[in-house]
Amino acid sequence: MDKLEARLATFLEKQMDGDSAHDLEHIKRVVQMARRLAEAEGADLAVVIPAAWLHDCVTLPKNAPNRHKASRLAAAEAVRFLRSIGYPKTQLDHIAHAIAAHSFSAGIRPTTLEAKVVQDADRLDAIGAIGVARCLMIGGELQRPLYNPTDPFCQQREPDDLTYTIDHFYRKLLKIGQTLHTQTARAEAARRNAFMQAFLEQLRQELPGNWHL
Repeated sequence: MDKLEARLATFLEKQMDGDSAHDLEHIKRVVQMARRLAEAEGADLAVVIPAAWLHDCVTLPKNAPNRHKASRLAAAEAVRFLRSIGYPKTQLDHIAHAIAAHSFSAGIRPTTLEAKVVQDADRLDAIGAIGVARCLMIGGELQRPLYNPTDPFCQQREPDDLTYTIDHFYRKLLKIGQTLHTQTARAEAARRNAFMQAFLEQLRQELPGNWHL
């Protein structure tokens, strides 16, 4: 880790608020994935790396009514910090946009390659084995039942992920691959989607009524 990234990590550690799904390990995974995507797609690392480190420097609870404002707040806080350490001013607007646009709930369309890379990297961390683990962890923290006992896999109803944890796969996670921008990210998403589908199929086989004993 170079000097800049060490400063970003130190700042971020002070900002962490105990959100287990957006902890320092999540940040590190997003940074490493963003670096890989940027190198593969030709994006500017001087924008991508600070944005990836600071994309969650402000977080709000998943069930907070103002959740959609979190990425804009993070963008503003990131710019404030980067100004304080003398980061090149010419990059700040691009970094702010990449941070603001990374969030699903913000509904901001990324307009630069760098913003697309950061968004893709963050969304990839929501799927696959890591995504399954994070989804179940958040569901537990919010004390949501794992599944709807009469229709666990949303076959005859609309997904309600505010009530049931498994519904989040059908409302959001299985659709993430369709929202990715870069070819590199889409290829990785296909592999991670296959794991999530296998997980759901295994869960289906383990629920009462589907046992083969």
